[in-house]
Amino acid sequence: MIEHLSKPEYVHVLLNALPVHGLAVGVLGLVIALLSKTRAARVTALALVMVSAASAWPVYHYGEAGYDRVKSMVDEAGDKWLDEHMRRGEQLIYVFYVVAALSAVGIVGEFAAPKAAVPLAIATLILAAANLGVGGYIAYAGGRVRHKEFRFEAPPEPQPEQHHDD
Repeated sequence: MIEHLSKPEYVHVLLNALPVHGLAVGVLGLVIALLSKTRAARVTALALVMVSAASAWPVYHYGEAGYDRVKSMVDEAGDKWLDEHMRRGEQLIYVFYVVAALSAVGIVGEFAAPKAAVPLAIATLILAAANLGVGGYIAYAGGRVRHKEFRFEAPPEPQPEQHHDD
């Protein structure tokens, strides 16, 4: 087991659900917190959103680090899906960072600017909910890299701006 943790593609697979599933739990928690109108619930939910969104960084890091190894294992369609997954991740990772930062600002706002706390929590909720769609979009391509049973359509053609070291 420990030896597998030295393989970035393995760590990527272990962690890749955290940003999406964790964010879903955080969004649900934030809805409940806003309805309950309690500071403690908002802070807890904002912390869940922050940690879940921030967890996209190690997922991205290990995905990049394992790219070449996975590329050598996949079939032709999987190769195209891998490139698409990488492209989506590279372009959209920043959305996760913005959500993490906004939720951190929301936590600080709970104590430093109480009048801004609820509007910040609502803004975080809206952006985090949109980020769920972004995460699903990235994961959609990733799930098709090695899972032929999930390939219901032809893989996308490579984008001209893709310049991965093949």
